[in-house]
Amino acid sequence: MDLDQTLSAVRDASRHLLAVDGGTINEILCAVADAAVAQSSYILEENRKDLERMDPANPKYDRLKLTEARLREIADGLRHVAALPSPLGRVLKEGVLPNGLHIRRVSVPFGVIAIIYEARPNVSFDVFSLCLKAGSACVLKGGSDADCSNRAIVQVIHEVLGRYGLDTHVVELLPSDHETTARVLRADRYVDLVIPRGSSRLIRFVKENATIPIIETGAGICHTYFDRAGDVQMGAAIVHNAKTRRVSVCNALDCLLVHIERLADLPALCAPLQQSNVLIYADEPAFAALSGHYPERLLAPSTPESYGTEFLDYKMAIKTVASLDEALAHIRRYGSRHSESIVTDDRTSADRFLREVDAACVYHNAPTSFTDGGQFGLGAEIGISTQKLHARGPMALEEITTYKWLIEGEGQTRK
Repeated sequence: MDLDQTLSAVRDASRHLLAVDGGTINEILCAVADAAVAQSSYILEENRKDLERMDPANPKYDRLKLTEARLREIADGLRHVAALPSPLGRVLKEGVLPNGLHIRRVSVPFGVIAIIYEARPNVSFDVFSLCLKAGSACVLKGGSDADCSNRAIVQVIHEVLGRYGLDTHVVELLPSDHETTARVLRADRYVDLVIPRGSSRLIRFVKENATIPIIETGAGICHTYFDRAGDVQMGAAIVHNAKTRRVSVCNALDCLLVHIERLADLPALCAPLQQSNVLIYADEPAFAALSGHYPERLLAPSTPESYGTEFLDYKMAIKTVASLDEALAHIRRYGSRHSESIVTDDRTSADRFLREVDAACVYHNAPTSFTDGGQFGLGAEIGISTQKLHARGPMALEEITTYKWLIEGEGQTRK
């Protein structure tokens, strides 16, 4: 099939999904979970082929790597999605107009959702599960780095769909070349929505070239502000977790803002980072405070480029601020509206930070690493939206449905 034929088949499959009951969908998701574990050797062998082409020092290596433990976690996620209530058919608004018309706003599938993503094969499972549960067919456009892994995963899914007699085009993996990406972005006859997941360069390309609606899952340039009233022990744990839990994900910490009156506590705040060899780019006051207390090989003066950078690596910037106002101004200038955090025991400062920071997820005394659909109780996620239209923050089942109005009458006519 050429691309138009493939996308046309996906569109047809999306219509067939409308007739599939929720119980069957849940059975299929559980069967795919079982198959992911049962065929882990095959999936991992294909994943190794991808890993062999990537430098282990590349921060994307960890995102690309699958293990038996990760496949079991993926399977648990699939089962969790199956156990969630269906997002479809919910009556969002209902009433009777003065003329007697009964009017309802009801949640319905988008139809066909395209996901463009990079070296994260787990996304193939996540997107499939959420789209199927939400009644939509999905078009997967993965990167070349994970092509072997993605093809193995989709083959496993197709085998399960075939057993249930479901059209396998409800999930379609496209070629990984750039030309296909450009063509999908203009496939408004077949695709209802496109969601990019990946680098700022990928997202910018999608925004500039798409003729179909997009939901932007922007870069995660995340800050933590350690306030004048912050607790050092708590702050050290939050900074360490936000920075080092997984450095290659969008919710990882990129910049620590520290109140100037707490510079003496900066060595204690940063001490746990040494365990992971985190390279710190510090401004002049922070550099002076850390000198002699943090390994010299892991400490460097900051540059203008240190701020507003999504490192996706064991690297972090530090900026000294004189007030909450200055911290808020820095976040406004350099943040990406993803996730921001304040560490403070001052309720007034916390409330102002929570109110004024313009981001999808804003934290008080907790790390940005919690920005995740699973952690929010949403099941798997399809991405973290940094825009304000339709969806914001972790997007799961509810966010990948739309709605339509259903109006029933008894022969009324309009004057």
